[in-house]
Amino acid sequence: MSQPLPSSSFGSWPASLQWLVLVSTAALGGQLLAWIGLPAAHFLGPMLVAIYLGVHGLRVRITRYPFQLSQGCIGILLAHSISLSVLGTLADSWFIIVLATLLTISLSGLVSLGLARFTDISSTTALWGMAPGAASAMVSLAEEHGADARAVATMQYVRVVCVVVLGSLVSHLFGIHEVIGQVQTVPLPEHQGPLNLALILAVVLLGLYAGSRIPAGALLLPMLIGGALQLVGVLHINLPDWMLALAYGTIGCYVGLRFDRATIQYIWRRLPAIVASTLVLIALCAVSAWGIAHLLDKDFLSVYLATSPGGLDAMAIIAIDTHADVGLVLAMQTLRLFCVVLLSIFLTRQLIRMTGSGHKQQLEKPQAKSAKPPPTAERCLHKTA
Repeated sequence: MSQPLPSSSFGSWPASLQWLVLVSTAALGGQLLAWIGLPAAHFLGPMLVAIYLGVHGLRVRITRYPFQLSQGCIGILLAHSISLSVLGTLADSWFIIVLATLLTISLSGLVSLGLARFTDISSTTALWGMAPGAASAMVSLAEEHGADARAVATMQYVRVVCVVVLGSLVSHLFGIHEVIGQVQTVPLPEHQGPLNLALILAVVLLGLYAGSRIPAGALLLPMLIGGALQLVGVLHINLPDWMLALAYGTIGCYVGLRFDRATIQYIWRRLPAIVASTLVLIALCAVSAWGIAHLLDKDFLSVYLATSPGGLDAMAIIAIDTHADVGLVLAMQTLRLFCVVLLSIFLTRQLIRMTGSGHKQQLEKPQAKSAKPPPTAERCLHKTA
């Protein structure tokens, strides 16, 4: 009779059984969080499950190719935000939108500088972690450009949860209730046929091909090409729910499996600083929204939702439920999303030159059973997956 499987560590289990445990529990975790109504449930659930399994010795790992394919799916999802109505709102209110976008990006940069200066979190990680863009996109880009995706994912999703909760509370003051439970992905158009799906897959595969040749090409190329094809009417972006869940889950597991006990200890000690920085950023954006609304005769709620640092889908749903200016919210959030994605590489390099990151710590796998992260960032900044 075979001996029972050990309960203390997954590392000695057969690889096929480890994969089965990972896939099944990650899917279950994503569905559970989606049922509760948490944002980005199909990323957060698999990531939390993978963190637990990785800390307890699971040895299987997701390779770069599935990760880059998932990046391409996220890029296509971002391209869905590009529409003629959103572009029309951009043209009609370009001054307000550009001003608010620049303010939000600048404020996030300032908060990042403070977080990097007054803690031992590296400049690279702080800048990517506080960037007010799509959280999954920021995790992917951080992975592509040397930052530690584990810490960035933690910071990004702390921000997402804070933004959604506070956005719901602000909406509650205007007479809207129970918004948190309605947070979900904005519905995509109905299925347009296998030819359209094949074109979407071709764009994603093109991103995979470009991923090894262009920085962040696996995400950026599908986003740009998909958006252009959608505008001219050639492509109808309608990713099936299972494909989106698979893409989010793959990125979540890819990031989560890189956590270990030393990483958890590192993040736990710095969680108060991360939460405080997030709340400061949200407060500064709210103050800027009040000023913009007052000077330009716009209602505060619409401008607040539009300038809120992240959570495009959640802010869109809250805007609809509160009868705010949905066009303004979508246009401003979309413009900032694309600005952050396209300009974050340049801004990161410039801000790192200003602050200097050579003396800051980065998360890295411990060596020789050491429980502390390494004292310098050079090796992690050049680490490949």
